Amino acid sequence: MKKKWIIYLLLLTFLGCGYTFSPEGEKIDAGLRKVFVGEFSNSTGEANVENYVRNAFFDRFRKGRRFIPIADKDQADAFLTGKIMKIATSHIAYNKDDIAKQNRVFMILEVVFKRSDNGDVIWMNKSLSGREAYTVKIDTAITAANKANAIRKLSVDMADKAYRNMVSGF
Repeated sequence: MKKKWIIYLLLLTFLGCGYTFSPEGEKIDAGLRKVFVGEFSNSTGEANVENYVRNAFFDRFRKGRRFIPIADKDQADAFLTGKIMKIATSHIAYNKDDIAKQNRVFMILEVVFKRSDNGDVIWMNKSLSGREAYTVKIDTAITAANKANAIRKLSVDMADKAYRNMVSGF
């Protein structure tokens, strides 16, 4: 009998807490389905990063169930653009000879998601940031490839973060 009351009490607690799961993008007008992922301007000295970031956002919209990414801005209900504000690299680990063996790349993006019909901002983050570590090798070509891979992964991670915040209303 006592276990039964405990179960009822737990059920009431969980049902009454107000916590609910909402469908993806519930905070955004349901009529906005087709999204154009526009260019990301690059104000850094890092070549090609704008392509990594744009592709990551396009892929994230494609993987989500809420929106359909399209190639024609004129057909879009909404569009996303952005700017790569900063990319910085720093050493985070050294070997016994005090030579860097691991670096970290840090990136800041400005991301804006707007309605196509009236230009109203749906979601914006002027300082979306993230970081990713990569291995430093004696061979500078390997280190450069490791850094490029870290920037690609960071672009994907930041697109995921932005998308989650966007559709959840944060």
